Amino acid sequence: MTVVSTREFNTNQKKYFDMAINEQVFVKRGDYLFHIICSNNNKVNTNKQAILRPDNDFKRAITAEELIKRIQEDKRRNYSSRI
Repeated sequence: MTVVSTREFNTNQKKYFDMAINEQVFVKRGDYLFHIICSNNNKVNTNKQAILRPDNDFKRAITAEELIKRIQEDKRRNYSSRI
């Protein structure tokens, strides 16, 4: 494990990126440590959203219109009893 300052990292970036292939490299800035992670997988797409299949919770869900209708009924019931 290697820990370097931001100044040292900026001066020798190539050296530390190459070093991160074989060992853990951390850059220290103030109270924080930044971990340099090396991956050789070019097909990694972090923006891809997972598509999930509907489950029982989804099948039991109500529509937005039904939710609004129920809220309005609750409001009428609660406020009419206070008058």
